[in-house]
Amino acid sequence: MSRMSKRHLKECFGSGLRRSAVAATAAAAASALLAACGGGNPLDNPATVNNPGLSGGQRLSFTYFQRCIQPLLEAELRVNFNGSISANTCASGGCHDNRTGTGGALRLIGGAARVNPADSLEAIRASDMYKNFYSSQGETIVGAPAASRMLNKPLVRGVLHGGGLIFENDQDPGARLLHYWISRPVPQGQDEFSPAAASMFTPADIETGACNSS
Repeated sequence: MSRMSKRHLKECFGSGLRRSAVAATAAAAASALLAACGGGNPLDNPATVNNPGLSGGQRLSFTYFQRCIQPLLEAELRVNFNGSISANTCASGGCHDNRTGTGGALRLIGGAARVNPADSLEAIRASDMYKNFYSSQGETIVGAPAASRMLNKPLVRGVLHGGGLIFENDQDPGARLLHYWISRPVPQGQDEFSPAAASMFTPADIETGACNSS
């Protein structure tokens, strides 16, 4: 290969590498800037809730989510952001609202209507409540709460959270509900509507039982 060809290749590849490095630096800077505003990582925000079909592996309980976790996501919670105390909901516009939130991959539809367990599976899975369940389950490692972002982020435990500190420690009632839900998937081979979820309430009744958290 001639010296001219070698020089030409070097210039082309060198230029491409420089452009790639500049682009990567710019993207990282933009992400860091927006995260500093309390928005988490905006680069992974889907425009809408995506609700593809479930795949293999164990599932978390939809019944427990609807009765115990969805109300937590809609509740006014204490927020500690670098020592500044305020109150907000996880599903609010500034946090994880599906349309205007800046809170990363967890996308929530506020005011999701409760579904009737007697409805068809197709109707339930098309509901806003189910979309919230699906998005929340996607932020967990099923059966492993200590490794799940759904719990670690509001505790600011080993991971940044643009929304600040929500639970002071893992004994907070909200943290305990999340821990309980994530740690108790339905039995292998059963879907997220498994009647086995009755054991997650006291008394063991999915309609009237109180939400267990331990």
